[in-house]
Amino acid sequence: MRRTAYPLLLLATVAVAAVALRYGLDPGLTTFGFQFGVISYLLILERVIPYDRAWHPGRREWGWYGVYFLLTVLGASAAQLLVAALVAVMSPAEPTLPLAAEIPLALLVGSLASYLVHRWCHTNPWLWRLHGVHHVPEKVNVANNGVNHVLDILLSQGGVQLSLSMLGFSRESVFVIGLFAVTQGYFTHANIDVRIGRLNYVFAGPEQHRLHHSTDLSEAGHFGSDLTVWDRVFRSYTWYPGRKPLAVGLHDPASFPSTEAVFASHLQAWRSPTS
Repeated sequence: MRRTAYPLLLLATVAVAAVALRYGLDPGLTTFGFQFGVISYLLILERVIPYDRAWHPGRREWGWYGVYFLLTVLGASAAQLLVAALVAVMSPAEPTLPLAAEIPLALLVGSLASYLVHRWCHTNPWLWRLHGVHHVPEKVNVANNGVNHVLDILLSQGGVQLSLSMLGFSRESVFVIGLFAVTQGYFTHANIDVRIGRLNYVFAGPEQHRLHHSTDLSEAGHFGSDLTVWDRVFRSYTWYPGRKPLAVGLHDPASFPSTEAVFASHLQAWRSPTS
């Protein structure tokens, strides 16, 4: 199970994308339903093959995470509506390349855009005050993947899809890359003890993403949430077989409100650092 969990998830992603394109299913509804399928699958795996049982959410944490998840869904929906409107204008109605060639190219471009936006959120002081909300929890699991600032979601998700549309990728490619982003976003954050072996050098996974959440900034690279190619190109790839973070969370916990302070977390970006 530790070796087959991820290949099965990738196969499911390909299958859903193929069926949706073949039968012209609504991209928004398909993505929404697929997201819940991925979450359900990974929540089951977290109980069957957990990486760290202490990282399971407690009852109160489920409540906080639920509020953040709803806010994240709202932010993602707003980004999706904006992107969909612009995609309808900017993306060609028909693919300019065969989808078999366009989708891998769109994956590389979208992955680069995601990497750059994510790394920018870690290096720009104001953007960090948005993105840092996601790094407050001292656990990494599927449930707290939704702990985000709404504006961070708008920026990260909207930026990637807009970059693809502006470069002329078709609506079909933007949709497929969006499905893959859903798969990877939740998979990398899952508290599961998987073994994906050499795939770690191609795809991002939990073994790497836990290091991204490390309190030790020297090992907290891995800004790619789907492919690892850009981490390797830009030398932010720190994982090697067996490497694990000693602790996850913020390097300076006092710089952000605690996770349960949902509204304070959303307002703190506009407060002075000393307030």
